[in-house]
Amino acid sequence: MRIVSLLPSTTEIAFALGLGDQVVAVTHECDYPPEARERPVITRSALDHSSASSEEIDAAVRGQLRDNLSLYHLDGALLDQLRPDLILTQALCDVCAVAFSVVERAAAEVGGAPRILSLEPNSLDGIFGSIVAVGGATGRGAEAQSLVAGLRSRVERVREASAGVAARPRVACLEWFDPPFGPGHWLPELIEIAGGKAGLGRPGEPARRLQWGEVIAFAPEVIILTPCGFDLSRTVHEAEVILPHRPGWSALPAVRAGRVYAIDSNSYLSRPGPRIVDSLELLASLIHPDLFAGWGPREGARPVSFS
Repeated sequence: MRIVSLLPSTTEIAFALGLGDQVVAVTHECDYPPEARERPVITRSALDHSSASSEEIDAAVRGQLRDNLSLYHLDGALLDQLRPDLILTQALCDVCAVAFSVVERAAAEVGGAPRILSLEPNSLDGIFGSIVAVGGATGRGAEAQSLVAGLRSRVERVREASAGVAARPRVACLEWFDPPFGPGHWLPELIEIAGGKAGLGRPGEPARRLQWGEVIAFAPEVIILTPCGFDLSRTVHEAEVILPHRPGWSALPAVRAGRVYAIDSNSYLSRPGPRIVDSLELLASLIHPDLFAGWGPREGARPVSFS
């Protein structure tokens, strides 16, 4: 089988199921596992965000979507050359991947009529369902079930450990800084499992733009910085430039207690694949560091100081 993966998460799923040798193309954002970087790249961004501020990125993205333009380009000629049997993609978020309509048009022009498998998870169960769906579409059903069973076991280990915590701190995740966005989809669910009290977003719903007063009113005791598409160093830089200028920032309980953390959202939390459980363990180690010391990947997060 020849597989084209149009999402970093589906690339991770395919490799986790032992399908790496069948993946013939990936996106420009697919960087895990390292072997994925050796595959031909079939997409590129329509916008250059390398030197843009968070506000400028938000404005550019909104402009593209308002004009019904895709944020990504798909190399139709390469797709035709590769003649895939299966294309893994999603229609959940046009900000995260090539627009589904673009994928459909490109696939229709490819000989052999490749199957398109669109995955739309908005919860932890949905992510596990995506793994099972990829397994079913590729003849790796047993491997997918085994992988999911292991991931669920780790989730329950976190859930059981956090069940008896004496206090559940208020946790605010910011998925964008300028303008501010709260947590969406599976992130509020992960916070609750990790022993926190989620605010500013609801499980299963998209991330939403916040009024800054909502953050102040919530008075978070832990703040997790998770801007979509940013690695750890850029997250820290954007936070240091933007957040101290927000009214009341320095008075927030999390800031006063030194409990503001940046996460490598490019690797964790934003990708609905196998590493979502690594993300859960990482969150737990930040929310309850005594209880979950050493549980999450050490390189995945960093405290941010605003003194």
